[in-house]
Amino acid sequence: MGRAMRSLVAAVVAGVVLTGCASSGGVDGDLADDWPALGPAGPFTPVAGVCQVADFTPTVGLAGYAPVGCDVPHRVETVHVGAFTVDRAAPPALTSPELRTAFAECDTRARGYVGDDWRAGRLRLAVATPTGTGWTAGSRWFRCDLTELNTTEAAATVVTRTGSLRDALKQPSRLRLGCQRTGQDRRRVQTLNAVDCATTHDAEFVGVWAAPDRPYPKKPADWAPLYAGCYAAIARWTGVPADPVLRYRSDVVVRPPGPGRWAVGDRGVRCYLWLSHRKVSVSLKGAGPAGMPVRTR
Repeated sequence: MGRAMRSLVAAVVAGVVLTGCASSGGVDGDLADDWPALGPAGPFTPVAGVCQVADFTPTVGLAGYAPVGCDVPHRVETVHVGAFTVDRAAPPALTSPELRTAFAECDTRARGYVGDDWRAGRLRLAVATPTGTGWTAGSRWFRCDLTELNTTEAAATVVTRTGSLRDALKQPSRLRLGCQRTGQDRRRVQTLNAVDCATTHDAEFVGVWAAPDRPYPKKPADWAPLYAGCYAAIARWTGVPADPVLRYRSDVVVRPPGPGRWAVGDRGVRCYLWLSHRKVSVSLKGAGPAGMPVRTR
């Protein structure tokens, strides 16, 4: 527990002691009958707006709960704490309707917390629930946690950061996704590596497309709506018509959430334009047809 948190607890305890010693009717020499009866102990519930030094865990108990101020190095920030409204014997499973509802609430709250869709940055949102013991004791909360990543690619690792993520995407930020250089193999993009838009690059983040609530894509036909959605995002970002000619102006890179995140209700697909035939050294936001010419070969 951080110094500020320990000081707060000490202050509360001191306040209880002082209040218990006071008597409106004078001192009668019998201390026992001046103490008010203590209420029953309530279930443990975490709080929002604090950070955790340890990595995210899908379940959290009182013994492992050690909030700190976000001004010290940390790896997790809690942006919201909600409550399950159904009663059941154990915490909701990953694919349960209750956890999907919790993720949807966390998604909305996280957007408001950082000032934009958190997927527009190098961020990951996850939902933590009480341990089995905590659930039995009456805990019914869910916790919405954000972490900063070094990349949004599959090999991402968590960054130890200092400072809160509140309003982090309301303005230009190093967290925001932008221009990229691709690593290619047989004309397929294997990796995306962030670079400054003033340096030569061949890809750029253009937005997030919300996929419909369908099973995770496996067959080529399942992927078609994701490509169409991201092509529409390219058209909006660059200011060119969303017509059949668009595919001759740019290719596309589609980055959906993984199957596990899809199962919990994450439908935000990160979309990138990909200039497989040329490189640029400027952002193509609002470039229009002149900045997105049709390929002739």
